[in-house]
Amino acid sequence: MLTVLGFAMIATFLVLIMTKKMSPIAALVLIPALFCVAVGEGARLGDYVIDGVGNLAPTAAMLMFAIVYFGVMIDVGLFDPIVRGILRFCKADPVRIVVGTALLAAIVSLDGDGSTTFMITVSAMYPLYKRLGMSLVVMTGVAATANGVMNTLPWGGPTARAATALKLDAADIFVPMIPALGVGLLFVFALAYVLGRRERKRIGYLTLDEALVPETDTVLVAAGGSGGGSGSRSAGGHAEAGAGAGAGETDGDGFQGLDPNRATLRPRLYWFNAGLTVALLTAMILELLPIPVLFLLGAALALTVNYPDMAEQKARIAAHADNVLNVSGMVFAAAVFTGVLTGTGMVEHMADWLVGAIPEGMGPHMGLVTGVLSLPLTYFMSNDGFYFGVLPVLAEAGAAHGVSSLEIARASIVGQALHMSSPLVPAVYVLVGMAKVEFGDHTRFTVKWAALTSLVVLAAAVLFGIV
Repeated sequence: MLTVLGFAMIATFLVLIMTKKMSPIAALVLIPALFCVAVGEGARLGDYVIDGVGNLAPTAAMLMFAIVYFGVMIDVGLFDPIVRGILRFCKADPVRIVVGTALLAAIVSLDGDGSTTFMITVSAMYPLYKRLGMSLVVMTGVAATANGVMNTLPWGGPTARAATALKLDAADIFVPMIPALGVGLLFVFALAYVLGRRERKRIGYLTLDEALVPETDTVLVAAGGSGGGSGSRSAGGHAEAGAGAGAGETDGDGFQGLDPNRATLRPRLYWFNAGLTVALLTAMILELLPIPVLFLLGAALALTVNYPDMAEQKARIAAHADNVLNVSGMVFAAAVFTGVLTGTGMVEHMADWLVGAIPEGMGPHMGLVTGVLSLPLTYFMSNDGFYFGVLPVLAEAGAAHGVSSLEIARASIVGQALHMSSPLVPAVYVLVGMAKVEFGDHTRFTVKWAALTSLVVLAAAVLFGIV
């Protein structure tokens, strides 16, 4: 009976959030509360929730202060020189532009928010793609895949969800996975190089000065390209369907990517902010302090030094409050879901059923099984659904065969490169909307490369003995 009710609770939760009948936060609270009553455990709901909140509070604190910290770093201009440097590196060469897109997306992804990453990346790179007539689906595909790999950072969401669902330390999941994720990121850069070579063959390349000339006044010449030699053409031509390059505009500050005159900039404190960020990430990797404590201290120090005026500090916190509330609220709401699923015994009964369904020979390889399943499951359902609904069941099944919850949790994050192009990810609509690309075009182009990237991460994790 508990097995049926457990799967029914997960299915109800998934259907409601995938059909957008309820928000994830509301579904995480109300659905398990109803099922807790249905199994006759309504009187103990409070105990389950309080236990869950106590376990999840460190994860919520980490996410809250990490979002504030990296939001402030963007505000003060920490990433501005990186954007300008990447644009200078590109030199209007399609290969460099695509590689630069991957590099910029990966760096900005340190803030843990996909929407912010895509806004900065597209703002910086879109004018170059448009002026040269490059395929904009290449830009969106590379940016989404790079962000997907970096989305596994402990404050990015999936790792925190896995830690939350299985009551583990996020650092214990993420730090051992760094070598495999590093291989995945190198693969994204290699992929960007290959796609850039394909674009160079198709359109040739220009000097940056030529690319900056308005299209309406000048016919640009492709220099040295193998896809048409030295013939004259308009830089607005040769765009793929769904990635059309527009006509006639001088981009000006559009090449800066970020407003170079915004009031929140603190150029005199640049090296302080850069040093603070390096020190923070180093301390996290070395596990000198718990990650929530590190980000709490970092956010407080960043706000105090960069914005000593109280009104300015309140304004910066308010500017990022929406992201903070959504993410931390989701974590606390998950306390109800995971508390009921565990406290009522549903997880154990579901795991027993799942163990019986998995061939005996595959039991000891549940880490690999979880990694493979993470690709389709995180694409066709939200991270909330997978990590709070499915992962605990996989972990219990793995435990029956001697596979640790940590190994299952690490394997569960390998599918994120593909997940970031899922239609269930709101940030992907920011990406395709700003890039003026049809979602269908983005999906057709990106899914195969993103899935391959996820498989590379999984293969590296297996090879290094992490999974």
